[in-house]
Amino acid sequence: MIDRQFWHNRIETVWERRSVVWLSGVRRVGKTCLCQTLPNIEYFDCELPRVRRLMGDPQEFLDSVGSGRIVLDEIHRLPNPSELLKIAADHYPQIQIVATGSSMLGASAKFRDTLVGRKTELWLTPLITTDLNDFNRVDIHHRLLHGGLPPFFLETELPEPDFQEWADAYWAKDIQELFRLERRHSFQKFTELVMAQSGGVFEATRFARPCEVSRGTISNYLSILEATFVVHVIRPFSSRRATEIIAAPKVYGFDTGFVCYYRGWSQLRQEDLGLLWEHFVLNEIMAQTQSREIHYWRNKRELEVDFVLTRARNLPIAIECKWSASGFSPRALLAFRRQYPEGENFVVANDVDRAFTSNYNGIQVKFVNLGTLIAEICSPAR
Repeated sequence: MIDRQFWHNRIETVWERRSVVWLSGVRRVGKTCLCQTLPNIEYFDCELPRVRRLMGDPQEFLDSVGSGRIVLDEIHRLPNPSELLKIAADHYPQIQIVATGSSMLGASAKFRDTLVGRKTELWLTPLITTDLNDFNRVDIHHRLLHGGLPPFFLETELPEPDFQEWADAYWAKDIQELFRLERRHSFQKFTELVMAQSGGVFEATRFARPCEVSRGTISNYLSILEATFVVHVIRPFSSRRATEIIAAPKVYGFDTGFVCYYRGWSQLRQEDLGLLWEHFVLNEIMAQTQSREIHYWRNKRELEVDFVLTRARNLPIAIECKWSASGFSPRALLAFRRQYPEGENFVVANDVDRAFTSNYNGIQVKFVNLGTLIAEICSPAR
């Protein structure tokens, strides 16, 4: 198994504050393998009947553990998972726990106690830059095409049947168990269309007819995909000016491999790289910040800034994603800064080795690689 040091360090940091970590993420993103590579850990698979019986009396189980570190994998399979974690947090702080599930919603549907103040949530995303180093395969083209689910990424050849197998398991084990939807064809058709149009502005009415459902049902489907981390809904940054887009979100598929699969790309062309790089940057920002509070900006002249963050004293940080720095045009960024003069501006490009700054009509723009961008936006000074 491969040690994913970034995530190991995150778990260790959380344990310094609280004894219970709730590790979430989509299926096959690597939660189980990550937990099993933690040092000095005892692993319990809650899908096994004998393990569930072992935890029938939470206090007796925790007494038997005594102290140390344990993994409670797929904890939402327990009849009352919150009871076990609440008792552990309140009365057994010497036991450090990682509890996992396919999504936060998968646990909360059974949680009779929200465990506020007792657990810290950690979201395991598809592979980020540091993971590529750990996997000893720093090949961004391979990562973009195969995606960031470890078993898919590790395949030498593109594992196309595995993408459909994942989609079928997602329907059977996540959607059916959590939401009891009836129209499999409609939901899966919607998922395919969203992935194929990933990164675009979302309009529910465009999906209703091909999916043979109402506009309201489409909105419900989107909420389900967002809740289970299969899509990211990026909402507009706006002060409700008449010239701005204020309501229509952009929707991104959770993983570049699935975007490629549903677009029918088995090889990458040069013109495909910019869109996929934008997805990769979004995944990295979300993993590092552990936040989905990311926006985009667009005006009615269709000038657009890819991502806007507001973490630094509420001053908007503008981020443009370009596969090559030479492909950057300042037009959209200048239009944005005419409306919002204060805040930093970044162009994050794959071919920038060393950061540099350029001036456009008095606007300073920093050209950075992805590692430098993360260091800048995650600086403790912010």
